[in-house]
Amino acid sequence: MSTAPRIDIDPAAFWADPYPMLAKMRQEAPIAFVPQLGSTLLTSRDDISISEKQIDVFSSHQPAGLMHRLMGHNMMRKDGEAHQAERRAMFPTVSPKTVKAHWTALFQAHAERIIDAIAPGSRIDFMRDFALPFSGECLKSITGLTNIGYQDMDAWSQGMIEGIANYGDDPEVEARCHAATSGIDAAIDDILPVMRKHPDQSILGVLLASGMAMESVRANVKLAISGGQNEPRKAIAGTVWALLSHPDQLALVRSGEVSWLQAFEEYARWISPIGMSPRRIAKPWRIRDVSFERDERVFLMFGSANRDEKHFERADVFDVRRDTSKSVAFGAGPHFCAGAFASRAMIAEVALPTLFARAKNLEIADDEPVRIGGWAFRGLQNLPVKWLQ
Repeated sequence: MSTAPRIDIDPAAFWADPYPMLAKMRQEAPIAFVPQLGSTLLTSRDDISISEKQIDVFSSHQPAGLMHRLMGHNMMRKDGEAHQAERRAMFPTVSPKTVKAHWTALFQAHAERIIDAIAPGSRIDFMRDFALPFSGECLKSITGLTNIGYQDMDAWSQGMIEGIANYGDDPEVEARCHAATSGIDAAIDDILPVMRKHPDQSILGVLLASGMAMESVRANVKLAISGGQNEPRKAIAGTVWALLSHPDQLALVRSGEVSWLQAFEEYARWISPIGMSPRRIAKPWRIRDVSFERDERVFLMFGSANRDEKHFERADVFDVRRDTSKSVAFGAGPHFCAGAFASRAMIAEVALPTLFARAKNLEIADDEPVRIGGWAFRGLQNLPVKWLQ
């Protein structure tokens, strides 16, 4: 076990709002062992930025890790050339060129169709009625699993996200994760004959064309679903909530003084949808005055890094004019999110401008509280709004 000082947390309070405890850790013990999570947490942006690039020490290869065990050995849990080879195989789907030429127009069509189905003047749950189906339909297109419903995509993503954050070993959570991965395997098997005969630009299409082993194809499709639905869904709803809660900042974006991309990037810094990334210590190591032993588990706390007072003035404040260049919302180093370009297009080029153009008087409803939670994966649980066009 590391020699890091021990800090105890209240798991329920940490799930509800991790930021006060993370701020305390940054000040008192930026590297701390948290027994309730069974891991040593790195909370300083500087430590995280350096460590994520040291793959010979902070390894993503975690054979005993939850993601490896529950979802298969995907590129996110590989290092070096093994990681880069699978990343290159997926790149033709998520490259900036492909996103611009192929996916953005399809994202726009999904957004328009879903908005058209919302009755003007209605009170809706924005998460349920737009963010969830929009993210799900976009992900169906990108993965190639067009033979399922967006509800399946969302349920599978949620099942896997909960499973790989199941550090309390809840058997019901693990069972839901297994059900999700079994559903994905069945959907892949169902569409595989069509995809082999008519390959396309989707993740499944390009991975099959690359000659990747089927076991790795399945694992990487599951990886894309686990993050490609959950994070965009929460980021879309969360950015809308943040802008509606800060009308002065929404006015800056509407006027063109600040871009929709800036608003999204600031939300992703402020409420990091991916709050943590686990690593395995590959060899004995020392940071500052803390020593680590081989095969220890550490958590790189992205959510903490994005509120580090050394790099972000008034870090707890949502400010669309902020310079977010030091944000690690999409990770850093060799494991920078492969889907970042697609996510930015979905949210900043399509969802946000289309929504605010079509619903000029969107308001947060006052008949139900907005709920937010999570620390490994954080975001809104709902968003009641009045859809006033």
